[in-house]
Amino acid sequence: MKMVGKQVAAARITKNLTQKQLGGLVGLDAETIASIEQGRRALMPDVAELMDPLLGLPGLLTVAANEMPARDASTPWSEEYMELEQQAITLNWYESTVIPGLLQTENYMRALFRCRVPAFLPEEIEDLTVRRLSRVQILHRRHPPNVTFIISETGLSDRIGGDEVYAEQLRHLLVCLEIPHVTIQVLTLGQTFHPAVSGSYTMLETAEHQHFGYFEGQRGSKLVTDPDDVSILAQRYAMLRTQALNPRETKGLLDRLLGEL
Repeated sequence: MKMVGKQVAAARITKNLTQKQLGGLVGLDAETIASIEQGRRALMPDVAELMDPLLGLPGLLTVAANEMPARDASTPWSEEYMELEQQAITLNWYESTVIPGLLQTENYMRALFRCRVPAFLPEEIEDLTVRRLSRVQILHRRHPPNVTFIISETGLSDRIGGDEVYAEQLRHLLVCLEIPHVTIQVLTLGQTFHPAVSGSYTMLETAEHQHFGYFEGQRGSKLVTDPDDVSILAQRYAMLRTQALNPRETKGLLDRLLGEL
């Protein structure tokens, strides 16, 4: 992807176009063009077909986009999100079915990866675990972001990995509750209404005060950059916080669940 991105950048500069101008011609924003040029996002064939005549290229980008090695469609989006996450000054995370990744223990991570169908190879589970553990360091860096988590009680009901892994995970959540810049709330079962029935998502703010949203599905993921769409996610999150247990009540629930084991 980086090689194709460099080709786009070189041709754009030759044509004296800014990233914003090129994006306007092909229906993308400047941030997306920048991501393509930096190799963080794949150049889609339909966009390549539009770029070729605009940049004076005889079908070169189209050929490159169509011949690019197959990979999961979520990868460019997730890679870009991971980079933004490392630089975030605020992070808000709603999780509807499992424990949020940044709050997971190593054993819980491995148990989740073993749930995958078709199954991951042992070396794939190892690689995925190492990657996720590296993300957890966000909470412990010298200048950490302000992070809030809302976890559906559904995510606390399943005992992924068995009782021992589950108990360790509950104890870890109690430890994380004591981190000054981390807030954890549980959205209890039995709600008659809540604004995030469509699933999990995260939002973050960068040091430049740019706001992004991100969500994943079973076969794909999406980085949300449109300000209107990010605003909608923020409104939903604000409502969720009013419905969820406060941190003190959340601690009480976790203590009770741990005591029932």
